[in-house]
Amino acid sequence: IPRQRERDELEALQESLLAPELLDMHLEGGDEAAWLRPGLARSILKDLRRGRWVVQAEIDLHGMNREEARHQTAAFLAECLVHGYRCVRIVHGKGLRSPGREPVLKKLVLGWLSQRKEVLAFCQARAAAGGAGAVVALLQSGR
Repeated sequence: IPRQRERDELEALQESLLAPELLDMHLEGGDEAAWLRPGLARSILKDLRRGRWVVQAEIDLHGMNREEARHQTAAFLAECLVHGYRCVRIVHGKGLRSPGREPVLKKLVLGWLSQRKEVLAFCQARAAAGGAGAVVALLQSGR
């Protein structure tokens, strides 16, 4: 298992290097990764960060490896579009049980979301909703 974990971490690092740059924003609570599709109003991201959108669905990726997490995230987003959900939460964890206590899935999830055409924006969840261990994403209307 340690070798598989090592391979997963190497693949995660390589994948994160290929992902588009994230818009890093400094907020009151510290550094937070946030992203807004180019061309959209910054007020969209501001409203998302302030919790003005109601989270309509959630997935928890704890305990999943990289491939399971990628597959489950893609399936979750597809299902959310079918149901017309606009605001979703993805719990990726803080990496406290990972080697080096690094949030491996967090970096991957942020990269995957920024590459998905249905994702308009995302930001770290509010403290009461997972904080640094979760991300809230705004999806385009599926209808």
